[in-house]
Amino acid sequence: MKLSVNGAEVFVATGGREFDKSLPSVVFIHGAGFDHSSWALHTRWFSHHGFSVLAPDLPGHGRSAGPSLSSIAEMADWTSALISAAGAAKAHLIGHSMGSLISLEAAARHPDKVSALSLIGTAATMTVGPDLLKAAEANEQDALDMVSIWGLGFKAELGGSLAPGLWMHGGAQAVLKHCEPGVLFKDLSACNSYANALAAAATVKVPTTLILGERDMMTPAKAGKALAAAIPHAKTVVVPGAGHMIMAERPDELLAALRA
Repeated sequence: MKLSVNGAEVFVATGGREFDKSLPSVVFIHGAGFDHSSWALHTRWFSHHGFSVLAPDLPGHGRSAGPSLSSIAEMADWTSALISAAGAAKAHLIGHSMGSLISLEAAARHPDKVSALSLIGTAATMTVGPDLLKAAEANEQDALDMVSIWGLGFKAELGGSLAPGLWMHGGAQAVLKHCEPGVLFKDLSACNSYANALAAAATVKVPTTLILGERDMMTPAKAGKALAAAIPHAKTVVVPGAGHMIMAERPDELLAALRA
C-alpha cells in the first residue's frame, strides 16, 4: 500500500493482508541500500498470524519517493511518523543493520510509539571502512560487491540459498543496484556517524531481543552482545553459521527467534 509520511509518498508492504490498526502492529525496517523485499517471508508470517504489518521502503529506497534521509535520528523520527500515518498507536520494531539503529533510536526518542524491539545484525558502533564509503560515494560496482561479499556468510559462496536456483549474491546486488545514486552512500554515512546507541540503549524499557549471526563480518556477534549488555533485560540469540544477512541466509531460524 501507499502512505503519505511527512508529505511524501511511501510504499509499504503489508505481508499480503490489509493493514488493520486494531491488531498489534509490527514494523520491519530494512538495512542500508535495501528495501521491503528483505522481509518477504517474515512479513507474510506475521500478517497471517494476528498482526498488522508495515514494511516500508525508506525514503529514496525501493518504491518510495525521495529524497533519502541523512541521519539515524531523522530516520527514527520518520519511523514514528510512519506509525502515526498508518493509524497505529504503537508498534513492535524489527530492524536489520541500519534498521536496528533506527529502531533503537526510535525507542529512545519516541518511547510511546514502541512496544518491543527486535534488533538483527546489530552493534553499538557500525563503522564503515573508507574504501567502501569512497566506492559508494562514486556509485561504483565495488561498493555493491563489498556489501554483498562481506554481508553474506560463507555458505553463500557455495550456493546456500534455500530456494533452488537462486543466487544470494545476485539477489542482494539486484536490490542495491535499484537504489538511486547517492542513497547507499548516505545510508552508510549515517551508520558510520551514529554515536548515540549506548545512550539510547540505556533508556529502553520495552522487551528487546538481539538476533546476531555467529559469522557476521559487518557487525560481529561480540559487538552485538556488548550492545545487549547496555539494554536492560535484553535477550540475545546467536544464529549458528549465519553472516550479516540473516533474513536470506537463515530465514527459518530468524523467524523462530522473532516468534519467541
